[in-house]
Amino acid sequence: MTGVLVGLLVVILIIAVIAVIAVVSIYNGLVTRRNGYKNAFAQIDVQLTRRHDLIPNLVETAKGYMKHEQGTLEAVINARNSAVSAQNSARQNPGDPNSMNELAGAENTLTQTLGRLFALTESYPDLKANQNMMQLSEELTSTENRVAFARQAYNDAVMAYNNKREVFPSNIIAGMFNFQAAALLEAEGPDTRQAPRITF
Repeated sequence: MTGVLVGLLVVILIIAVIAVIAVVSIYNGLVTRRNGYKNAFAQIDVQLTRRHDLIPNLVETAKGYMKHEQGTLEAVINARNSAVSAQNSARQNPGDPNSMNELAGAENTLTQTLGRLFALTESYPDLKANQNMMQLSEELTSTENRVAFARQAYNDAVMAYNNKREVFPSNIIAGMFNFQAAALLEAEGPDTRQAPRITF
């Protein structure tokens, strides 16, 4: 009888150890995926900062030629400032649905405003030929492409995290330890799905 009791206790202990190992493994997997999408957002953050830093120089260069387009230049700066604010908010909590929506909207507005600025430069041949403007435009286009790649990597990491968080039995552990769903950073419309074309 004692041997049966000892055997039963050993089986219960083995099951408990396996359960603890499974919980720890799932928890660590969730943390790893969460850190993965946060790191991917950090790459977006770097590229957006680069983009936002280029815009004041672009506006300063254009200002000398586009004296009658103050409204457009101010709109670009205002859109840039809103995008920087949204980026700072998203940086505090990557994956938060409200922050990601705010960032996507602000970046979409900025892209549209920049598109209007570049459309206006067509009317200013001297500005189009300006070496500084050409270089800034090229850097901006390159940065737009990097933003798009970084966004894709972030969205892939978010998808992997959300999938891990929602499948059984991970969903139980995610619920117990309050792993929240992460939001994608989506491009809002055809203009933001690809980098704006800038030609000189």
